[in-house]
Amino acid sequence: MSDKTILIVGGDIRQIYCGQKLSRFFNVYYKGFENADISEKIPDGTKFGYVILPVPPPTEAGEISAPFGGEKLYTADISPYLADGAVIFTGINPEKTEVFFPSYKVISYTAQEDFALKNAISTAEGAIMLALERLSVTMNGLPVLVVGMGRIGTALVNILKGFGADITVAVRNGKGRAKAAISGVRAISTEEITGEHILVFNTAPNLVFTGEIIEKFSEDTLFVELASKPYGFDFKKVEQLNRKIILASGLPAKKAPVTAGYDLADTIISIIMEGVNAYDR
Repeated sequence: MSDKTILIVGGDIRQIYCGQKLSRFFNVYYKGFENADISEKIPDGTKFGYVILPVPPPTEAGEISAPFGGEKLYTADISPYLADGAVIFTGINPEKTEVFFPSYKVISYTAQEDFALKNAISTAEGAIMLALERLSVTMNGLPVLVVGMGRIGTALVNILKGFGADITVAVRNGKGRAKAAISGVRAISTEEITGEHILVFNTAPNLVFTGEIIEKFSEDTLFVELASKPYGFDFKKVEQLNRKIILASGLPAKKAPVTAGYDLADTIISIIMEGVNAYDR
């Protein structure tokens, strides 16, 4: 097995920048980027020691996300390129990737703390950028509600403080209150949400904003959904009430693809250099 060969399979533009940085240390090739001006052909017989898959897992049919690909791409298409003992890097829900590669070590890069922290910052910056594009008022002094004090919520609070926003954090437990206190912002429980805020960021992946709570907010309020499914909003009620909402998924790749790609490369390099055996899902 060559420990200097990496195959990047499918994914969005951040994968291209990831490959650019990795190419300083490895022989990098791409598959599933026919429409991205990456035309270098994989040499016949090449076996790869490392393979990088997109953030979304393969579908149940084994299809790999490849928005820049010329045709559909499946897990079976990359099996011939795998060297014995190859390591497969994947994003979220790694168990869905493991199903297709039971004989190989599968490592989730999104589960690594360094990647998650950097990704949270990129997500928070992108979310605030989207909000600024939609708001007709300044962020300074603006009543802002952040739901959740995980990585993304914490990053949002730290950045919003720099804008001088009037920040409230809605949390579910004592840990969240403690983190809010450390960050120097007021904390309420999710049951205490009053609707007085003009800008709302949700990071909680469970229903917080029921129809009853959404009705408390004015039509001027801008909601930004940052959580994954099943999300934190009753979207049907949002639509019925004609409220403004941004479903902000995949922000690092959309708003800061170079940084997102380099961050991914740094995580891959760290895992390889520190020894893949030390990393589980």
